Amino acid sequence: MNKLGLLGRNISYSFSKAYFKKKFESEHITDTTYENFDIETIDLFPSIIKNTANLKGLNVTIPYKEAVMPYLDKINKKAKTIGAVNTIKITKKGKLIGFNTDCYGFKKSLKPHLKPQHTTALILGTGGASKAVAFTFKELGIAFEYVSRNQSENIKFTYNTLSEAIIKQHLIIVNCSPLGTFPNTEDCPNIPYQAITENHILFDLIYNPEETKFLKLGKQQHATTVNGLKMLTLQAEKAWAIWKLH
Repeated sequence: MNKLGLLGRNISYSFSKAYFKKKFESEHITDTTYENFDIETIDLFPSIIKNTANLKGLNVTIPYKEAVMPYLDKINKKAKTIGAVNTIKITKKGKLIGFNTDCYGFKKSLKPHLKPQHTTALILGTGGASKAVAFTFKELGIAFEYVSRNQSENIKFTYNTLSEAIIKQHLIIVNCSPLGTFPNTEDCPNIPYQAITENHILFDLIYNPEETKFLKLGKQQHATTVNGLKMLTLQAEKAWAIWKLH
């Protein structure tokens, strides 16, 4: 029996396990299972590899997309450039190869919404997922700035310094922070929502709930809103293609 799984922390709510279970049922795939590997710290990762027979691949989620990289034997060029891994393939010889399919999923789900005015973006949060979003913006020629709680050399804006004028200048806003994820659905990034217009795209990488407070507040301002569901579906299928089990 081939085994696949998701590496992360506090991932019982995970999309991936339910998605692959449904996929295996509908496509009559009976020789593969998918399970969650929920670990408190990344140093427990080698024991999963050692103690799980027939493990062929893993998805990686918060907070290990960057932390897992030193444990891998090889990292695909794109994932290395991005600086984050969300898919691991385990070869027949037991080598661990890291890939990033977040950028593929994000690009394909954002592109249908882009109009000529969408030339500048804000990325809320600085974790592993935000790196894939930044990489995609570079590919698309969209200028972007990170927004974080604290200022540093590559963080131009903090939530405290984010003005209405800045929001009006950046017509794509992507939430890469976990703020608003179930069960804390009343949370949302602290930005001046009143400055959002119908020309804005608000994209939330969160998929549970389907409409986060961030998206709800954007919708009230008539912005285009996109949740993370299509992105996840696309990157899950891309990961399946990388594992090549069928």
